[in-house]
Amino acid sequence: MSTSPRDIFLQLVHGVAEGRSNELPDLYAEVTDVRHPMATPESEPLTSRDALREHFSVPPEARASIPKRRVVDVIVHETADPEVIVAEFAYEFPMSSGSVTQVPCVFVMRVRNGEIVESRDYIDPIRAHQARDDIDALVAILRAVTRV
Repeated sequence: MSTSPRDIFLQLVHGVAEGRSNELPDLYAEVTDVRHPMATPESEPLTSRDALREHFSVPPEARASIPKRRVVDVIVHETADPEVIVAEFAYEFPMSSGSVTQVPCVFVMRVRNGEIVESRDYIDPIRAHQARDDIDALVAILRAVTRV
């Protein structure tokens, strides 16, 4: 199995889409720095494989409620630094109404020795909540944040 940054990225996003959450932490270095700058609500950096294991963990009773998705529109930009890629893509979610919602994403990822050592994952928070059919939760979060 190839360990190029592109291949590791593809293993990650397809693993997420296919619900292989137990495999995902192994794509990361023991010490890493993963941030979600657009997360709503804000999230703390994930700085270890154990933190990522917790982040990706899904209780068995909740697995059936995870929305199905697929990875579409992948464009991977290589950079002057061979460890770093910028990847554009979207997760596509079929909705109960029969329509499809796309959640645009951009990941800036550093892969060293076949492991993710750093990543900035920019995920559209509005469309992510829409795909999970929980816009009301997003509105509540935004209301709470503006009261501060």
